[in-house]
Amino acid sequence: MWKRFNLSRFVLALALSMFSLASGVVGFMLIEDYGFIDAVYMTMTTISTVGYGEIHPFSPAGRAFVSVYIFFNLLVIAYLVSVLTTYIFDGELRNLFKMFKTDQEIRGYSGHIIVCGFGRNGSKAYHDLRANGARVVIVEQDESLLKAAAETSQEAIPAVFGDATADETLRAAGIGRARALITALPKDADNVFVALTARELNPSIKIIARASLKTSEAKLLRAGADSVVMPDEIGGSHMANLVVRPEVIRFLDMISGLGPDKLRLEEMRFDEIRSEFQGRSIRELDIRSRSGATVIGLKQGTGELLVSPNADIRPALGDVLLLLGTEEQIRTLIGQFRA
Repeated sequence: MWKRFNLSRFVLALALSMFSLASGVVGFMLIEDYGFIDAVYMTMTTISTVGYGEIHPFSPAGRAFVSVYIFFNLLVIAYLVSVLTTYIFDGELRNLFKMFKTDQEIRGYSGHIIVCGFGRNGSKAYHDLRANGARVVIVEQDESLLKAAAETSQEAIPAVFGDATADETLRAAGIGRARALITALPKDADNVFVALTARELNPSIKIIARASLKTSEAKLLRAGADSVVMPDEIGGSHMANLVVRPEVIRFLDMISGLGPDKLRLEEMRFDEIRSEFQGRSIRELDIRSRSGATVIGLKQGTGELLVSPNADIRPALGDVLLLLGTEEQIRTLIGQFRA
């Protein structure tokens, strides 16, 4: 816990203080033959530099011990003061309470999405997920990345600072209650380890992993990832298609929200449809005239994906309708059809 909350310096200062206190008591008892209470008294007066005087005159060995002991305590006190100053005046204490509060909030999350890494890919995934109303928790080691994002964001970013490959960090992010995890760390080996750990901690979680090398794809899938995304390969294909299929790419940009006229893809499971519309065919649902959105696909419960499905097909339990429209059309669709 002290690693996540950056308490290592405070723990070290506390340990040195306890060691100083114990060594003083033991030293006075062994060298000057003091009783325990007298040894504690002399230790406290020496550490505090009050200087009430010795219980009885020191022997030469006692004077040598006290001289070294005073010098050692000056160093310990200087270090302790510097640590406390950092926590009180440099905002470390405020950050500590903020992280503790965030941890308490995350403990109440369920069905959320964890994004490991807040670099280019991770931050883009976070903003797109939030734009779709998803609850997201970030796992990141570099606090500066999140501080920069928080300055431009109008909302607090729930985050766990720590190593995403560590079990305790993922547990703090609520891995056992999350429905999906995106690992977008810079190193493929780290993404493999995160996928392996996440699958062990939550066997039912959906895992999306980033990969830089083609050879890492199979390893990530074996480690438990459901899907692997290679941004460099996608970027190269995108640039090539801008030459040979420019209008198709512009249409895809509209769907992904990159174009001037943004379109939105939405999915609606059969069990999300209002009861009065269940059992009707796609033609009878009349989605286009009711909302303006278009049914572009149907994922059947058997796993088969139908593109531009026949209008006479009746969606059944386990099926998912794939829809395309503008933001306004999708909002109208959801308002009319979703339970």
